[in-house]
Amino acid sequence: MKSINKTIILVFFFLVGCKNMTPPVKAPFEDLDVLSINDWWNKETNTIVNLNVKRSEVIAFGIYTVSNNTLKLTAQLFPLYPYETREIRLEIFENEVWNEIQKIKVNDIGWAATFRINNWDSSKNIRYKIKHGKEAFFEGLIRKDPKNKNEIVLVALSCNSNKDREGRENYVKNINYINPDLLFFAGDQSYDHKEHTAAWIKFGMQFRETFRERPCITIPDDHDIGQGNLWGEYGKKALSPAGNDGGYFYHHEYVKMVERAQTSHLPDPYDNTPIEQNIKVYYTNLVLGGIDFAIIEDRKFKSGPKGKIPQQGPRPDHINNPDYDPKTIDVEGLKLLGQRQLDFLGSWGENNSEMKAVLSQTGFCGGAHLHGDKQNRLHADMDSNGWPQTGRNKALKIIKKANAVHVGGDQHIATVIHHGIDSYEDGPWAFVVPAIVNNYYSRWWWPENEQIGVNGNENLPWTGRYLDGFNNKITMHAYANPDTNSNGAGYGVVRFNKDVKTVTFECWPRHEDVSKKNASQFKGWPITISLN
Repeated sequence: MKSINKTIILVFFFLVGCKNMTPPVKAPFEDLDVLSINDWWNKETNTIVNLNVKRSEVIAFGIYTVSNNTLKLTAQLFPLYPYETREIRLEIFENEVWNEIQKIKVNDIGWAATFRINNWDSSKNIRYKIKHGKEAFFEGLIRKDPKNKNEIVLVALSCNSNKDREGRENYVKNINYINPDLLFFAGDQSYDHKEHTAAWIKFGMQFRETFRERPCITIPDDHDIGQGNLWGEYGKKALSPAGNDGGYFYHHEYVKMVERAQTSHLPDPYDNTPIEQNIKVYYTNLVLGGIDFAIIEDRKFKSGPKGKIPQQGPRPDHINNPDYDPKTIDVEGLKLLGQRQLDFLGSWGENNSEMKAVLSQTGFCGGAHLHGDKQNRLHADMDSNGWPQTGRNKALKIIKKANAVHVGGDQHIATVIHHGIDSYEDGPWAFVVPAIVNNYYSRWWWPENEQIGVNGNENLPWTGRYLDGFNNKITMHAYANPDTNSNGAGYGVVRFNKDVKTVTFECWPRHEDVSKKNASQFKGWPITISLN
């Protein structure tokens, strides 16, 4: 009994002491992300993620990539108290013992830090351990480069809605059974616009068992940085959270924190020159197993529509008039990827790699007709990369010249589309993967005339050649409307066969057990294409 009372007294004095502790960092953004800075311990109980972790469990996760023999591994911690050390250490297991190879400091804004090890030995599997203080650690495996494998497997996911706070055990089980060589999260890992740190930690706790022992690419999208949509327009300041005038609405240090947490473990940027507000860039490439993945930023340089084009609906970014002239919105001077990224893609396309893929946030066309519900038919949505059309075609020509496929997310609806530029099917193939959670904002592919297109297939009723709302030529091969199983939620698998130069797109419903012999993909998948 005396021992219990003593414990209660110690806890009481600890809590009182916490209230009187001086925060180590003054907030550069007062109303955002209460967990990343200041006296987070005095704030209301967080509903996104449980912060009441033992100090031995303060390292939430580690996430990494290896490219060109450089390891970059980001450690994400739960918030620290002022009295706790900011130092974290990286150890690797070699010669039957753990050896410390680097020490770095955790950033008080966001509670993350990135280890960088040059001259990494990519020829063998190496166990790693991130350590903090005397007891906290996170252990994983840096995989060797699978360059001797004929089939390289990518699993791609997107849109981790906050409408479902539960675990992701079914995803973890299925992904680990598939055992991909690389993971790709295409954006919207967080839907908590003002609380990225808590939501990012929540995402990591949900999925860390998928990337604890394999490389993982994560890139932020609009919801991650606090906006429903984003037209970055080279980093200018937006006038409202809608952002349709172009730019970033929330404090630039908040945006930088989000990108630092999600992208610091990626290979170094092709050109690290910041944009306006000193916001960084991360577009780059990663070579794994002989596959060269270009990682681009769809939103960062894209022009906002407001005030630049004739408005064709109640919002500057929505076109509700099916009789408008698409040429009137393809105004000279509008940007999509920006010249910097086009230059990067052109240079990357010359790389001597066995196969290539472009990874980005969203698709290069309007791949849906109904938005939010079946009563909301939208003729064209400028949030997609179908607009501006000139910028879209420039990007697709470079991707096609590189003989690459495109993989993206964002749209919630899964599609496989063969793009047309000057004529049908003269562009690259693209796979937009479904949402992880799709009970927030669904979309449907549903042509108004409900007619099959030219060269359609028998798997689904509305496949074949169509014009999207911007008059872009597309050939639809498969789509997963939310009326299907799992409400259209799930993930994509991309298999690169280096011997025969084929790419297979698989699309799996969220709750399907892939280990079962009779496991079924969404109707219309798998699809195998040749890059010969």
